[in-house]
Amino acid sequence: MNEQATGLPLQGLTVIDLTRVLAGPMCTQMLADLGARVIKVEQPGTGDDARGIGPFVDGGSAYFLSVNRNKESIALDLKQPQDREVFERLLQGADVLVENFRPGTMDKLGYGWETLHARHPRLVMTSVSGFGQTGPYSGFPAYDMVVQAMSGMMSVTGHPDAGPCRVGVSIGDLGAGLYAVIGTQAALMRRSRTGQGERVDVSMLDCQVALLENPVARLGALGSVPGPIGTRHPSMAPFDVFAAQDGWFVIAVGSDALFRKLCGLLQLPELAEDARFAGNAQRCEHQAELKAALQARLRDSPRAHWLGLLTDNGIPAGEYNSVADIVEHPQVRERGMLAQVQTPSGQTLRVAGNPLQASLGQPLVRRQPPALDADRERILRELSVAPPSPIHERA
Repeated sequence: MNEQATGLPLQGLTVIDLTRVLAGPMCTQMLADLGARVIKVEQPGTGDDARGIGPFVDGGSAYFLSVNRNKESIALDLKQPQDREVFERLLQGADVLVENFRPGTMDKLGYGWETLHARHPRLVMTSVSGFGQTGPYSGFPAYDMVVQAMSGMMSVTGHPDAGPCRVGVSIGDLGAGLYAVIGTQAALMRRSRTGQGERVDVSMLDCQVALLENPVARLGALGSVPGPIGTRHPSMAPFDVFAAQDGWFVIAVGSDALFRKLCGLLQLPELAEDARFAGNAQRCEHQAELKAALQARLRDSPRAHWLGLLTDNGIPAGEYNSVADIVEHPQVRERGMLAQVQTPSGQTLRVAGNPLQASLGQPLVRRQPPALDADRERILRELSVAPPSPIHERA
């Protein structure tokens, strides 16, 4: 069961979760947040690899706790006949199976797509992998770092002359997890019309290429290879970070009208009349000179002064925050973007919430992230299966 899921969009759907670490668990946590019952099937003894990844709080992995709320856990060894029987009973009542093994692993276990579709024609099977189920790289191992580098994402990240730079979060995993949610829900919608499940094939590399919307289009339009440009925008200016008297903040001006308004507010009318800054193209060409002129003015007053002046007059601007700043921010708190989950002994840990929370109308955390195999007895009772001994107790 998924406690208090009544009225949520995915209420009544059951998801079998074979995923580990981040991309797959991100997908299944989102499905669980939206009301699906998610049964996490883990390796006996060790469980999800993320359980062993730090930092650790009160004996539990903060990494694991952050992407496994609202799920149940049962430990099954899919190479053992007794546990395979339990798994196959789970599949009988499932709507979705999500896995992120390397391509070919599910076939070796006897649970490849063709086999499962023949047995369970309504089942949606979502597979998340580094490079997808087809192509010359299909069987290669991958982590977020690998696909960030291979996709070109790192080539447009960071500052010029600083060398390759990884995005500060695991966007390769997170992007794939979110695309997997979209694909899964699309497959469920089509099933509602056709009665047939389908395979959803999500590649981490594909997802990173999809996120390169501007760099790929710029390459085609201009013929020049995009590279890292720091904090500025390639085709709009001023669109950058600036230093006030007491801290950093950003200004994002996307039109000539906003630029003229900005110049008036900063009492720099000469910039609005300068031919070098007449339009976005010219401002981007001369962005260094423009930034220097603006920066000389902005250093004169505190950040709060500039933010108040600009935002009150319709100029997009915002303070530069650390993670410690943003978790205390009144806007983030008002929107419910922080969640509290429990560590193994019941202490609380603050984690990122769900951006759809405001429209769900229910508490986000309905079940705490599960201990390994925490729901075995109840799940076996529901399946009317005699409890096999835990794998670590078998001879």
